[in-house]
Amino acid sequence: MKTAFITGITGQDGAYLAKFLLEKGYRVAGLVPRRSTVDRWRLEYLGIADEVEYKDGDILDLSSLIRAIKAVKPDEVYHLAAQSFVGSSWEQPILTAQSTGMGVLHVLEAIRETDPSIKMYQASSSELYGLIQEPMQSEETPFYPRSPYAVAKLFGYWMAKNYRESFQMFTANGILFNHESPLRGLEFVTRKVTYAVARIAAGKQKELRLGNIKAKRDWGFAGDYVEAMWRMLQQEKPDDYVIATGKTTSVEEMCRIAFDYVGLDYRKYLVVDPDLFRPAEVDVLLGNPAKANRELGWFPKTSLEELIHMMVEADLQRMKH
Repeated sequence: MKTAFITGITGQDGAYLAKFLLEKGYRVAGLVPRRSTVDRWRLEYLGIADEVEYKDGDILDLSSLIRAIKAVKPDEVYHLAAQSFVGSSWEQPILTAQSTGMGVLHVLEAIRETDPSIKMYQASSSELYGLIQEPMQSEETPFYPRSPYAVAKLFGYWMAKNYRESFQMFTANGILFNHESPLRGLEFVTRKVTYAVARIAAGKQKELRLGNIKAKRDWGFAGDYVEAMWRMLQQEKPDDYVIATGKTTSVEEMCRIAFDYVGLDYRKYLVVDPDLFRPAEVDVLLGNPAKANRELGWFPKTSLEELIHMMVEADLQRMKH
């Protein structure tokens, strides 16, 4: 029986990954920061809150990480915890640098000090590409981060690579493009849209205000993407992989799909708000998952339409409670 330790277990990806690993027969433990109360609603939503072990600790506190890893003795560490909202990173750049950047280094150091044979997955991001240098972004595409969040993620990416090359540690970077689900936080555009659609359909909201609706993203389902994380750690050699659908869609088109699901014309409700534009916009992201297809045998299973319909349906159900 393998043991996995997940930082960020109460987040969207952490919850889906925990479920996936439990179904694979893993013992699963998660790091939970003791700030006030631990919000386990995502794990409860998936029905696994009682099947996971919880370890107190924080990625900003190296000593707590070392203690947690010593106690859990994991075979695999999945490092997902971070300040993960791009928009907030301009308001809180120092916090973002510490949690999203230095947090990775703390996890790497904790593994090196405890047991360097532990395999580690590092959650990298398509935001690394930022001002895109190629129409389709692969593992070979140069990075050009456009937010404090992306710059911090770049630090984490190179640190994971450096520890792989310096200390022969098994560290894999998953460069995941946007991945969504009914467990997404309301600050993310897809969930903001599906939640608004459910409220508008229920007569509780009159309009949906968004910033740059021309921005294009490569969106997939988080439940599909966590399988790729696991597959990376089952390889003989550690490497870095782009995880994406290979299709890009505008925010406006995503809105159309969501409103269509409840039989409404999005143009009657969508308001473009200049205050919601970002200081530096990433206009288009489109991932090339060929390497992951070829080497990991990983392919996305859920289309964007299926994903948005699933999210709207979940928000419609929440309106009833």
